[in-house]
Amino acid sequence: MGYAASEPGATEVASALAIKILIAGGFGVGKTTMVGTISEIRPLHTEELLSERGIGVDDTSGVESKTTTTVALDFGRITIREGLWLYLFGTPGQDRFWFMWDELSIGALGAVVLADTRRLQECFAAIDYFEQRGIPFLVAVNCFDGARRHEPGTVRRALGLGDATPIVLCDVRDRESVKDVLTTLVMYAVEGVFKASRPA
Repeated sequence: MGYAASEPGATEVASALAIKILIAGGFGVGKTTMVGTISEIRPLHTEELLSERGIGVDDTSGVESKTTTTVALDFGRITIREGLWLYLFGTPGQDRFWFMWDELSIGALGAVVLADTRRLQECFAAIDYFEQRGIPFLVAVNCFDGARRHEPGTVRRALGLGDATPIVLCDVRDRESVKDVLTTLVMYAVEGVFKASRPA
């Protein structure tokens, strides 16, 4: 009698693994661009034009030229090797869409909190969210053209983060830069999982 495990390809399917990563941060910080830069598939975007309904509700200070906003999520995929994929979920940045975060965070290995040093306060909510839920995260400072550069230690102090949380500088338009951010996050998150599983 044949069993499913003895069928050709059954082992490969059983060992397949998808790792879920969230890309979070304030409005206009570069989340959609980051997902689009690294995704090997055409990314799914749920962007809509900003409308008059958002006036007085959405804070567009510092990004007045932005004309669209993510209303649900961005989605992209990266193949690490056969049977191992990285799924990227970009979260909406505006307060009125934060109810999506709870759904998106289920099963996430970790999160990237994108930061713009010109509007550093925009990433506080994301940091608080992941700290409260025990989800490993790092802060990736998106180095916008014309923005003043700050050392990671300076950003760490401004955000009130401990030494354990990684802080990296990046350009979300550059594939290698985004790859470095994601590699750092996965290594950090996996190391935390191993530490937590070891007996005291």
